[in-house]
Amino acid sequence: MREVNLAGLDLNLLPALEALLRRRNVTHAAADVGLSQPAMSRALARLREAFGDPLLIRAGGGLAPTPLARSLAPKVAAALDELRGLFRDEDFDPSALHRAIRLAGGDAQTILLAPRLIARLQREAPGVDLKIEPIDRDILGRMERAEVDLCFATAATPLPPGAFSEPLASDRLALVMRRGHPAANRTWSLADYAAYPHATVAFFADGLSEIDARLAGAGVERRIALTTPHFMATIAAVAASDLVTTISAAFARRFAGPLDLVLRAPPFDDTLEHTMVATKLRAADPTMQWFRKVLREEAAAVYGTAG
Repeated sequence: MREVNLAGLDLNLLPALEALLRRRNVTHAAADVGLSQPAMSRALARLREAFGDPLLIRAGGGLAPTPLARSLAPKVAAALDELRGLFRDEDFDPSALHRAIRLAGGDAQTILLAPRLIARLQREAPGVDLKIEPIDRDILGRMERAEVDLCFATAATPLPPGAFSEPLASDRLALVMRRGHPAANRTWSLADYAAYPHATVAFFADGLSEIDARLAGAGVERRIALTTPHFMATIAAVAASDLVTTISAAFARRFAGPLDLVLRAPPFDDTLEHTMVATKLRAADPTMQWFRKVLREEAAAVYGTAG
């Protein structure tokens, strides 16, 4: 990339650039920053000239970012956060926000937290929209490209370079089965994990689990009869069969009554620490600092205080 003369660069182009890189659509980007479509097209032309790169090219009926554009996206978002901070009053006012916050997580977080979060946002930040998206292997890349702001995880989740984790809430693991299950009325041992088929939740194709690592350390291997990316589908299957599952106790308790489920303590350390993961580039964003606080407070009401 050639060197840009900052003295001759119109900083008003930065919001346009951020919207274009995020939306990858001239019309939608124009609406985000309050420009007409022709004005956004002119802004894109000036940005292409300034960077000496097409930035967005036509592909598959839409616009795709060039390699340079992909590398610019998180840097531009972070730079805008810093610039806004220069002119922001000390008192942050969430009621003045107009933006979307994008979270990545499973249906357990959606079911337990989304109702409380959206009610809180409508009271304190009615201009904020909440979008919850699935977790996939490219989750860090999506966060680096400013496509996702925050991802739900657990303390056992390995963090790649460029990411940071904050405690969200403390929970427990629960061994869950239907009330009429042959082993529902007794305390389980590790050996029991090999005796009954299991249902598991896996966001990635390999289905690797920390629980399986714990069992392997004790010389126990379980049969996994059902793997799904959905917690709700998992406990529904358990309620209708002799499968068992080991999941968040807070989530399992929510549906134990309606699905007639039995919860037992697993025969190993049942500590489950929920966390939230973001990129270090977005750490200084005042909106996300405020939202992470909101998320901790609402999670505490659902799970218990984070440790």
